[in-house]
Amino acid sequence: MKIVYFTHSLESCWNHGNAHFLRGVLRDLIARGHQVAAYEPRDAWSRANLVADHGEAGLEPYRRAYPELTSRRFDEPDLEQALDGADLVIVHEWSEPALVAAVGRARKRGGRFTLLFHDTHHRAVSEPEGIRTFDLSGYDGVLAFGETLAEVYRRWGWGDRVFVWHEAADIRLFHPPAQEGPREGLIWIGNWGDGERTKELESFLFTPARDAGLTLDIHGVRYPPEAQAMLRRYGVRYHGWLANAAAPAAFARHMATVHVPRRFYVRQLPGIPTIRVFEALACGIPLVSAPWQDSEGLFSVGEDFLMVRSGDEMARALRSLRADPDLRRGLAERGLAAIRARHTCTHRVDELLAIAARLQATPAAPEMETA
Repeated sequence: MKIVYFTHSLESCWNHGNAHFLRGVLRDLIARGHQVAAYEPRDAWSRANLVADHGEAGLEPYRRAYPELTSRRFDEPDLEQALDGADLVIVHEWSEPALVAAVGRARKRGGRFTLLFHDTHHRAVSEPEGIRTFDLSGYDGVLAFGETLAEVYRRWGWGDRVFVWHEAADIRLFHPPAQEGPREGLIWIGNWGDGERTKELESFLFTPARDAGLTLDIHGVRYPPEAQAMLRRYGVRYHGWLANAAAPAAFARHMATVHVPRRFYVRQLPGIPTIRVFEALACGIPLVSAPWQDSEGLFSVGEDFLMVRSGDEMARALRSLRADPDLRRGLAERGLAAIRARHTCTHRVDELLAIAARLQATPAAPEMETA
């Protein structure tokens, strides 16, 4: 098959978690012998910020980790050329509405490819008018990264043409270290964002780490001066951006990590963990999570990772992990087993190819209801 993916950026993971998953999926497709073409805008916000902060050298970790992947950067895409011979085309939600509509028009004009819209964000509930501006009338289906998001699209008229397609770990990159070395303290990899979890980070990460007497290393971007001042007050070691390809080695130096979901995913899109959960567990590091509802049964909570309900419980859990190597070992082993059994990019490619086969058997493109 020829598979074309329009992404915000394949090259940059600067505040762009979907790049993690996409890289793993495209690499798996290539390994199976499929022809893959990725397109990204030349002025992609994520890439521009990465290069502004770190220069072209900031792209090297991705290039070294994924030598088989390339993307074609465009100002105005030549869709006739891009779509020529395509069997499956996927357009990501973080694309310009004009591009989304243009690819849909090409499909309606007789394009012989299956066309999917891929949504991996909370905008459908936090900013539905933004999503509803997309013209998806030429699309055959929607890939939603969780059941609660899929239900939104069903209400918008997509019925059985919306498919749950969770993110997952690329275990070619994310795996335990070949040789165990010393581990100490906590690590958290995540972006500050737009105030979507400021209170939660203080309650479930900064305060418990301090109370448990554990060092805390944080990697991420978009930490304004007031956020960095808060980190200094808690004695947190802030390191800035970390290339996703370097995350496994960073996990391997630490005793445990913590998951602090954004407020939208707790309240309005329950059941959707971020990709960091999959990647951390794939690296064999014990994980403790702030509360979220695993409504789809992705994991065995309490076995694959620990979940706490308050900052005090988080501090107690962290103390237990520090004191009990058997607890750390058991969590790491079970979390890793859960990823390898159900949540790898290989599993998601199997799901994607099955979705494409189903839609090819019933190729009518639906009309999306207007608001």
